[in-house]
Amino acid sequence: MWIFGYGSLVWRPDFAYMMRLEGYVKGYKRRFFQLSEDHRGVPGKPGRVVSLIPTNSDNDVVWGAAYLIKDSDQNTVRHILDEREKDGYTIIKTKFYFLDNQITDHSFNSPLDVESYLAHSDNPFWAGETASMEQIATQIAFAEGPSGKNSEYLFKLADAMRRMALDDSADEHLFTLERLVRQILKQ
Repeated sequence: MWIFGYGSLVWRPDFAYMMRLEGYVKGYKRRFFQLSEDHRGVPGKPGRVVSLIPTNSDNDVVWGAAYLIKDSDQNTVRHILDEREKDGYTIIKTKFYFLDNQITDHSFNSPLDVESYLAHSDNPFWAGETASMEQIATQIAFAEGPSGKNSEYLFKLADAMRRMALDDSADEHLFTLERLVRQILKQ
């Protein structure tokens, strides 16, 4: 089983895996449209976390990491992820494209079939495009929950994407929010 992570799973998987590959999925955008009252916010003052937004265009890509899960660990990992992604997420199957220079074992070919978690727009924690970028940034800047500050989630994700050698134009939504939140926190 391969799991694709595009949010905190990129920098904090918290489960056993055999291999990690960096790459992307096509036909999606990453957006901070999901509210979080269980990890990066609290009831009444939710934070925001990312979801994949289907676009059906191969020109739209979301970078992240795919993890190969050993057969004997699949039930445990599924339980961990189902708990972690419990508030409004569903499992999808998609294709993951990785750079060939990451592996020496050529039994894996790109693209890989992967599973990922996507927040569906009819869940009670879905915020969608109901706020401006400035409003989303303000919410992220001041939200905090059991897993820590919402701004930490944003900053670690942006740092992880830069480590993948992405420039800011590769994910304008993510990097614009990072810039706005840093400005808010400076004030």
